[in-house]
Amino acid sequence: MITIKTREEIEVMRQGGQILKGIIDTLGGMIKVGTKGEEIEKKAEELIKASGGKCNFKGQGGYPSCICFSVNDEIVHGLPNGKVLKNGDIVTIDLGIFFSLEKFVKEIDKKKYPNLFNGFNTDMARTYLVGDVDLEIQRMVKVTKKMLKRGIKKVRPGITFGDLGETMQRYAEKQGFNVIRDLCGHGIGAELHEDPDVLNYGKRHSGDLIEEGMVFCIEPMLSKGDYKIKKASNAFTYTTNDNSISVHAEDMVAVTKDGVIELTT
Repeated sequence: MITIKTREEIEVMRQGGQILKGIIDTLGGMIKVGTKGEEIEKKAEELIKASGGKCNFKGQGGYPSCICFSVNDEIVHGLPNGKVLKNGDIVTIDLGIFFSLEKFVKEIDKKKYPNLFNGFNTDMARTYLVGDVDLEIQRMVKVTKKMLKRGIKKVRPGITFGDLGETMQRYAEKQGFNVIRDLCGHGIGAELHEDPDVLNYGKRHSGDLIEEGMVFCIEPMLSKGDYKIKKASNAFTYTTNDNSISVHAEDMVAVTKDGVIELTT
């Protein structure tokens, strides 16, 4: 079931999203040749603790890390431990934070905040270049960012999730890249992963209608080669089936009667 958030709930999620964005920006500033995944993990834990939030990835399905640190052909859920970035790599940092509602609302009315009374989740991802990256891979990173922006711009009440997916897919394929089919965005709120699934491909006028009060993550994932995926031996990381480079970007948005609010930008 898709949960509908109130304006007040969306506002506290926006405040949490801004904290998350600041932390992601700080972590992204650390990316360079020689950076170790474990250094980014440690810094993320420090910043989240200082923010008053809690890592919401760690423990999800047994996932052992605070961040997802996905390098080159790793699409999502890359583990940070032991990785050292090399010249020419790309790396995606994906991070989620859980905040208790008390951090933003001192006097809580259960009727006013029925969905988020116990707290709420935030989630976003960015891909970074490491040193001198191949020009075509640089273009792929730019295309993924533009694909995300086009998707966000498309969101408004009355269109369908198929309309959203078709807009992103059409742009990406026109640029010569393949859309990962078996992974997608998601609703978010009291739970990290809520309904609906937000596909990065689709057909116009298909799927659920987008309605005022929905909050979800749009996260395009592209492959330079085949769109098929496989799971790595660590049981968590998904990679491209043909080991081609992949790029991932994610933002959290809310739907209002006037359009969309970007909660993590």
